[in-house]
Amino acid sequence: MAVMMRALLAAATLGAALVAGAAEAADRATPSGLPVPRYVSLKFDKVNARAGPGDDHRLLWVYRVRGLPVQVVAETAEWRRICDPEGELVWVHKRTTDGRRTAMNMQATPLPLRRRPKDVSHVVAYLNPRALAALVRCEEGWCRVKADDVSGWMPESKLWGTSEAIQCRPGRTHGQTHGTTGAR
Repeated sequence: MAVMMRALLAAATLGAALVAGAAEAADRATPSGLPVPRYVSLKFDKVNARAGPGDDHRLLWVYRVRGLPVQVVAETAEWRRICDPEGELVWVHKRTTDGRRTAMNMQATPLPLRRRPKDVSHVVAYLNPRALAALVRCEEGWCRVKADDVSGWMPESKLWGTSEAIQCRPGRTHGQTHGTTGAR
């Protein structure tokens, strides 16, 4: 009977250790320890987009927009798999990304930047189509952004770089050069 109790105790201890280990592994599921998906921006005005995680993988195109918002959907210790505003899915080196968040106006028309997070609030400026803005914060469906020296609020649904859902379209990788520009 004592042998049976020791075996059950050992099994229970092992089971508890396995559960604790699994919970700990879930907390650090990515090499960076950061959640996936998440948004970052491109750090440089020239960033290579590759077919896989390594310099030995085929170069698909070169991004030429510093500050472009991208969504990290997977990662290795050195590489980030990203979705861009066009829905393309590629790999870039981690050193080419920046944790500062930006957002992009993907609408065909300029978007009003409002003084307060309300549709009736005074318009302080407009964000042109394809233009980038620093993302300050989002709350209750509105995002505070800053473009040049102007800050204001925009509806979260009008900006690319704010949705929690994965934004890429798998299998869509074409073209040799890829650039997205926008000016206020």
